[in-house]
Amino acid sequence: MPARPILIFILLALGGCNVGPKYVAPKLPAPPAFKEATPAAFSGASTGAWQVALPQDSVLKGKWWELFNEPELNELEEKLNIDNQNIAQYFQNFMAARAQVREARAAYFPTVSVNPAYTQSKSGAGVSTNNTTASTGTAKSSVFSDYSLPFEVSWEPDLWGRVRNTVSQYRFAAQVGAADLQNEILTEQAALAVYYFQLRGQDALQQVYNRTIEIDRQQLELTRTLYETGIDSQESVAQADVTLKNAEAEGIGIATNRAIYEHAIATLTGQSASTFSLPVKALTTKVPEIPIGVPSQLLQRRPDIAAAERTMMEANAIIGVEKAAYYPAVSLTGSGGLQSSSIAKLFSLPALIWSIGASASETIFDAGLRRAAVTQYTATYNADVAAYRQTVLTAFQQVEDYIATLRVVSQQLAKQDEVIAAAQKNLDIATDRYKTGLDPYLNVITAENTLLTSQQSQVTLRVSEISGSVQLIQALGGGWEQSQLPTVK
Repeated sequence: MPARPILIFILLALGGCNVGPKYVAPKLPAPPAFKEATPAAFSGASTGAWQVALPQDSVLKGKWWELFNEPELNELEEKLNIDNQNIAQYFQNFMAARAQVREARAAYFPTVSVNPAYTQSKSGAGVSTNNTTASTGTAKSSVFSDYSLPFEVSWEPDLWGRVRNTVSQYRFAAQVGAADLQNEILTEQAALAVYYFQLRGQDALQQVYNRTIEIDRQQLELTRTLYETGIDSQESVAQADVTLKNAEAEGIGIATNRAIYEHAIATLTGQSASTFSLPVKALTTKVPEIPIGVPSQLLQRRPDIAAAERTMMEANAIIGVEKAAYYPAVSLTGSGGLQSSSIAKLFSLPALIWSIGASASETIFDAGLRRAAVTQYTATYNADVAAYRQTVLTAFQQVEDYIATLRVVSQQLAKQDEVIAAAQKNLDIATDRYKTGLDPYLNVITAENTLLTSQQSQVTLRVSEISGSVQLIQALGGGWEQSQLPTVK
């Protein structure tokens, strides 16, 4: 058999070799169910408290924020998906990672270069143009022209999988970028929803203070009337005035937090905080039923888990790249082209030139450099495995945390409604007894403060409950699933 076909056959056979380790996904058993979502956990829940959606093995889908039935929030979320600059940054990082895949794939193919040239030279008088010296006459100077159109081709066959593993490394890195992008989108969407409900909580708190201030004004007028009729003292008037002014001062302070949340929403949606505003609207949103699913589904529905797994796969591919350095590198080169002293003869057959060759290189001593590199990236892979497992465990923890938070806070709210009803009744009794002169005005002040504190706690709990529902949705992956991740192709 001729030498060339044998060489080609050997190169093709070796091209199927891959000295890198085969990737095996680490096993991490998932519990059969979330402990905080079992019927036993809700057995003592109050009537009207938040419940897990049934069936419990269902999952979130699509635009999760529409569960809250808030048209204004829906518009903001849509704008965020288009104009949020953090998302735009992560998207460009993903596009850069995709470009690196194309860069790595270029190593599969030969490199071809061309270097057209034209030179003209002149020899001095007295210089012979041949190997014999003229015996008579005077030598003349000569002008020489040279036209060349050379091509060079070089190719390093991927005998040991170095290029394949490099391409795989960047493919997995691009998938990490895609998962990071989805995780950033979910993070920004959840932050927007939380800020929105926090702002509405401030509006609800402002309503509480507005009602309190109005009641305090009425109480001040009452004490003045009683003082003028000689039933009460000037001290009661002063106490009522102080109570009113304290409520007014605290009510004014609500505007600070509201402004901060409004500015944050503007930035998240890609708008200037100087030109963005939201109208006042109290928090009336109900916590929706949220499909929890089972823990095993979480492994496929959280983008951060997908990113952690692709990071392991990337590290595994890098080990293959480093192991390929133990084996010899073969390089095939060839050159050809046209060369002539006349432009008219440049494209003729006699002007054709060519050469081919092959070379191999192997490092025989590197003082343990390659072994250290393989050890380094093996350790990196093992660290990524630990990071993946930690990410999964953290995901389980977060879901359990927010289910428990919603369950407990909803029960607190049910009790808080009873507290407010009792506090209102206490204030009514204290006010009636003060009007008839049975009790001092200090009892009214105490009852008012108790009611105000109870109403503040109620608003805080409502905000915590609705924010907790957003964080639970985020912990569940927000309706994303791993099938949406771009494939390695």
